[in-house]
Amino acid sequence: MNPIIEEISKIGIVPVIALNDVKDAKPLAEALCKGGLPCAEVTFRTDAAEESIRIMAKEFPEMLVGAGTVLTTEQVDRAVNAGAKFIVSPGLNPTVVKYCVSKNIPIVPGTSNPSDVEVAIENGLEVVKFFPAEAAGGIKMIKAMCGPYTKMKFMPTGGINADNLKDYLDFKKIVACGGSWMVKPELVAAGEFDKIEALTREAVQKMLGFELMHVGINSKDEAEADKTATTFDNLFGFTKKVGNSSIFAAKFIEVMKTPFRGACGHIAIGTNYMDRAIYHLEKQGYKFDMEKANKDDKGNIKAVYLCDEIGGFAVHLLQK
Repeated sequence: MNPIIEEISKIGIVPVIALNDVKDAKPLAEALCKGGLPCAEVTFRTDAAEESIRIMAKEFPEMLVGAGTVLTTEQVDRAVNAGAKFIVSPGLNPTVVKYCVSKNIPIVPGTSNPSDVEVAIENGLEVVKFFPAEAAGGIKMIKAMCGPYTKMKFMPTGGINADNLKDYLDFKKIVACGGSWMVKPELVAAGEFDKIEALTREAVQKMLGFELMHVGINSKDEAEADKTATTFDNLFGFTKKVGNSSIFAAKFIEVMKTPFRGACGHIAIGTNYMDRAIYHLEKQGYKFDMEKANKDDKGNIKAVYLCDEIGGFAVHLLQK
């Protein structure tokens, strides 16, 4: 997969924005980055699009700025010259696709049926847009099309919001979702970038779905661990379950049979999407002990610890 598309996959959500005034480009980009989405698809539906891309790309070089609603090769050139790192189109125009492929410009053209997907495959593409997502059959339609097209992946856009986002992202063939609910035109027009930042942060948190899974308690030996777990069972009916290295009291308390990570113990935080959670937290400056990550037989990370303790507790992410 193209490195730009791969990073978009880790980000998970692509804000789709239409700017009518270039003065809004910088504060909007700042709001998106602060909210946790360093990415934007700036649609070429307005006269301000080209200059807005130029401002965003210059002021926020760490941001993945792309151009959307690109209909011609001339628009491709204008967008790329302004700093766009990827191209998105509402439909699949073979001329535009071939032009981008010939110049190694990442392009995600719109598809809504098997014929479109076959044209994309013929042009060597691995990822396509599915548009308009909800109106064209939503996640059920995408899953149906993935039957014969096993290697194609999708970036659905159109009708996606905070409520149905997870329905799409849970399917492994979805690279990311495009959406505009966090960048509502009325908020941009009113200059309410603080609200856009808040909605963006809310979207990221809802996507990652962080949730306390259990708390780990360190014990000096198995006898002490059993005593602690038994006490929780007697107090609250937290039935014990004995494992190789620990004893669980219900699913909330894990009592270690020997001293383990963390001065006080450890805390497990569940997430919907491990790779995306790691990406977003690393962007905030947190580091993970990747060498000791717990992986399944396919190489997917099931659990990984933060390098630093928090309040005396080691903290690890756990794939839900």
